[in-house]
Amino acid sequence: MKILLNNNDLNEAINNVSKLGFVPTMGSFHKGHISLIKKSKKECNKTIVSIFVNPSQFNSKKDFDKYPRNIKKDLSILRDLKVNFVYLPSKKNVYHSKRSSKIKLNKKDQILCAKFRKGHFEGVIDVMDRLTNLIKPSKIFMGEKDMQQLYLVKNYIEKRYKSKVVPCQTIRDKRRFALSSRNLLLNNKQIKKARNLINHIFKFKNRLKNKKNILKLLQQKRSDLNKLFDVKVEYLELRNFKNLKISSKTKNSKIFIAYFINKVRLIDNI
Repeated sequence: MKILLNNNDLNEAINNVSKLGFVPTMGSFHKGHISLIKKSKKECNKTIVSIFVNPSQFNSKKDFDKYPRNIKKDLSILRDLKVNFVYLPSKKNVYHSKRSSKIKLNKKDQILCAKFRKGHFEGVIDVMDRLTNLIKPSKIFMGEKDMQQLYLVKNYIEKRYKSKVVPCQTIRDKRRFALSSRNLLLNNKQIKKARNLINHIFKFKNRLKNKKNILKLLQQKRSDLNKLFDVKVEYLELRNFKNLKISSKTKNSKIFIAYFINKVRLIDNI
């Protein structure tokens, strides 16, 4: 496994690699990250994993500072997985050049997390554009748990590069709670609460089938969740998972949720 600390190392290492798979991460690996890496190793000749906690996609310095980091453990996991390359860039490596024009979301995309986290996805798209331009992978592997992120990055990257963005299934624990690095910020009691809430949503979605007043039921359910689980639900919406448009039918749709347990913001789509 080659550890690449700057862009010169990167260019030298991947210069003649064909069918390169890329897994972009912010570290603090869990089984979700591992599934992306295994998929890349299966579909590509070689795999590169980046670890970069991107400051431009955080809405506050406090949130950026408290984001879980464990580089020693991450590198150990990558060695065990026999990853070919690990890219550990500095901010200067990634943001070495200024953009000619600012990235802006279309009005139709200013929904879900984009509505509540101003500038977040512009930061995500910006860093993915820069990393893709540096690495030029054949395939980029991203998880479906962050489905809005996946949707926006896929649309942006595939219009500008030859790279294909590959959606990868959300990995859940035995209680159907989606794995996330942010889960490390929760204590055992809070994780139990989150598991119970998500299981409640799974059951609720099953009951929505063939209902005619879905939008009204979702509105009521949002209010119920706040009381039942003592959480702050930011949004609870049923959307078509192909185009993220509001839906009134469960077919080809998912329930998208964002909620706070104490000050930790969690998202999922079910």
